[in-house]
Amino acid sequence: MEPVSPMFNRRAFLAAASASLSTTALRGVPCLGESTAPVMGKADHCIFIWLGGGMSQLDTFDPKRVGVPKKREAGSAYDAIATAVEGVQVCQHLKRTANLMDRITAVRTVNHKVIDEHAFATNLVHTGRPTGGTLIFPSVGSVVAHERGAAAEGVPAYVLIGYPNVSRGPGFLGPKAGYVYLTDTKAGPAGFSRPEDVSGERQAARTQLLRSIGREAAKAAPVADYDQTVAESLRLAGPKFMQVFRLEDESSRLRESYGGEFGQRCLLGRRLIESGVRFIEISHNLGFLNGTGWDTHNSGQVKQHLLIQELDSALATLITDLEQRGLLDSTLIVVGTEFGRPAQFDAGGGRGHQGTTFTLVLAGGGLRHTGAYGVTDALSKTPLENPVSVPDFHATIYAALGIDTTKSLSGGPRPVPITDGGRPILPLFG
Repeated sequence: MEPVSPMFNRRAFLAAASASLSTTALRGVPCLGESTAPVMGKADHCIFIWLGGGMSQLDTFDPKRVGVPKKREAGSAYDAIATAVEGVQVCQHLKRTANLMDRITAVRTVNHKVIDEHAFATNLVHTGRPTGGTLIFPSVGSVVAHERGAAAEGVPAYVLIGYPNVSRGPGFLGPKAGYVYLTDTKAGPAGFSRPEDVSGERQAARTQLLRSIGREAAKAAPVADYDQTVAESLRLAGPKFMQVFRLEDESSRLRESYGGEFGQRCLLGRRLIESGVRFIEISHNLGFLNGTGWDTHNSGQVKQHLLIQELDSALATLITDLEQRGLLDSTLIVVGTEFGRPAQFDAGGGRGHQGTTFTLVLAGGGLRHTGAYGVTDALSKTPLENPVSVPDFHATIYAALGIDTTKSLSGGPRPVPITDGGRPILPLFG
């Protein structure tokens, strides 16, 4: 064997340095030879569907060999079917979505290392950071609201259809990046319609009185935050924004295609997009269908297919509805959940929690969809190719919406990077 020179020559050093930089480029910073500009998509809106409880990737978008729950033989609970993308399969209960997988990418290798407990994992998937310390980080919806604002006058930037929670909130960004929430698609947000016995003049007088009191109050942070919240509610009160919630204006055929209450929430999401709302989170917290929702321990597994079928109807109709209206490329659809499920069945025939790999879904938004991204092992426990962290997934959402993923956010005690070292999934961007 020839002796190795103890000294680098100039050519070898430059070659080694170039290779090192190419393979260890900073997250969010282009490699050498690439454009110096961060990845930027062209989507204007985002509909974020939240499947609280932990959607089983094996029983939906990453099917494996079929197992036997009663015998506790590991595997998927349902047969797999072909999709519009060759080589990509989904479970048999996603029949309508299967035909649209060329507009969808199931990111199969998302993973995190936080404890597989609902609150911790929900916070992580919403904020991109683990719980800890005194700083409250903003949710993905609040970051989008802060960076892009509403797309039209007289509507909020961020609407939550579901129950409020700190993990969905603005954190250190403050109330301007907060959400308007509702739990009933028929009634809309509470408190946004003026009582019939309060005239416009009377409301104006009340507003003036409130302002005069506010001028005399100390402008400490809690008071200032309250003033901002009141101002926002007054801005949105009135018939223009509330007309968005008139789902009865839609055809009965379309409403039936969307399905039950969850489907009606997705239909409302489309109407909110059309009104100019930038980000909508839609919770699918309808556990009564199978008794447990997506947290399919024990007997919840038995009727899990009802949840999947409802998701299938709503998601497929939302995609085609947006597409027919020319809104799919400008609207990013995200299907999120806090973790996945292991292939092993528990003693009651259900599944536990798993954060080592699970599936989150992207659709529309002008992305170059491939049906699926990433490869997992035989039982969807470990990523084999193209692992994706939660910060990477967040960076992909931000990039698709034209938000600079290399910037920092202000509002807290110090500037905070917009993601925790995340970088976009580059193959999804043309």
